[in-house]
Amino acid sequence: MLTLLHTADWHLGAQLQGWPREAEHRKALRALVALAAERRVDAVIVAGDIFDSLNPSAEAQKLLYDTLKELRAALPAATIVLLAGNHDPAGRIEAPRALFDLVNVAGVGTIARKDGEIDAGVHLLPLRGAGGAIEAHLLAAPYPRAADLPILDGASEGSPVVRSVRALYAELIAAARARIGAAPLVVTGHLHVAGGLESEGAERRILVGGEHAVPSDVFPEDIAYVALGHLHRPQSVGRECVRYSGSLFPLSKTEIDYNHGVTIVAIEGAATTIEHVPLPRPTPCLRIPPRGGLARENVEAALAALGLGPATPADDKPFVHLTVAADGPIVGLDAEIDAIAEKFPIRLASLTVERPPRRETEAPAPAALRLSERQPVELFREAFALTHKSEPTSEHMTLFHAAAAEE
Repeated sequence: MLTLLHTADWHLGAQLQGWPREAEHRKALRALVALAAERRVDAVIVAGDIFDSLNPSAEAQKLLYDTLKELRAALPAATIVLLAGNHDPAGRIEAPRALFDLVNVAGVGTIARKDGEIDAGVHLLPLRGAGGAIEAHLLAAPYPRAADLPILDGASEGSPVVRSVRALYAELIAAARARIGAAPLVVTGHLHVAGGLESEGAERRILVGGEHAVPSDVFPEDIAYVALGHLHRPQSVGRECVRYSGSLFPLSKTEIDYNHGVTIVAIEGAATTIEHVPLPRPTPCLRIPPRGGLARENVEAALAALGLGPATPADDKPFVHLTVAADGPIVGLDAEIDAIAEKFPIRLASLTVERPPRRETEAPAPAALRLSERQPVELFREAFALTHKSEPTSEHMTLFHAAAAEE
């Protein structure tokens, strides 16, 4: 039997509204190494977006190498594979190849070809079980850059980009099958498979021309497992063995409710067993209130109810995403909330203002008119009322007229 640990989307070097995440990454990666050792996995696959930036900091790179060192110490015989994602500098993933070869680590950043054909010597890796026998092979495919996609001749229905991705995977899989026949094959991918649920605002639509989703049948039915990266929610797509492991912990507000972790895969002959294993959340990420908005006068009490002591270490201070309900002017709200937040050992990661929905009895928006037919003061009154759901006061009007007089 062969046991794999599938992980992805570490985003080393990421920040949240300027707050560093390095301490969280260290905790999460230590938990990952401990789990890998506990399960005695035979291989660790990191399916892209290892870094958060194409120019990762020295600290982010050191954290990667520290983690590789800890993995190798915990699992002397395991194969470790790093795939470049759309966030990653492909060249830096491949540059240490000569050193990686010494410690059975593979880094694949681009599609390698030899005389125009897929270089299976780069992309096809044997996966050995606990007894040392080859139990399966890994087809290591990174994020498909524009330069990696084949140019197809002739017109055809559907997205040309999706057709090119399909052709690329067909070529990769054919090169693998030519070497290994019908033996168990694990395939990687860093892309958006149609049907996968995105995290709003967190994941870029990455294929050329905005054509970002490929159908799951790009991966043939005879593939034992498809280890995907890019989407941060753990999920299977199309069929159980085509799977995103998800990120290690919430990287944005929209990911707070995800069950973050890694995927443990067991392959025995033609049978594949898949298990999602949650990882401890290294730092609390809170949405206050959990749903809806909080009256501004109740914000301080809500933060006090968290019960955080003043001696809370800096790295343990929770990230707080605060939503304030307002149906009137919000002038000065940011400064007011910042002053309240400073009283508590938290990291204010975002502040959202929630407005009540427009009632059916409210007057419809005014019909569009030419600007030449409107007076500036009328436009100001309407814009103010639309934004703040109240009429401007005499003080607001005085400031408007003073500003208009300066034009």
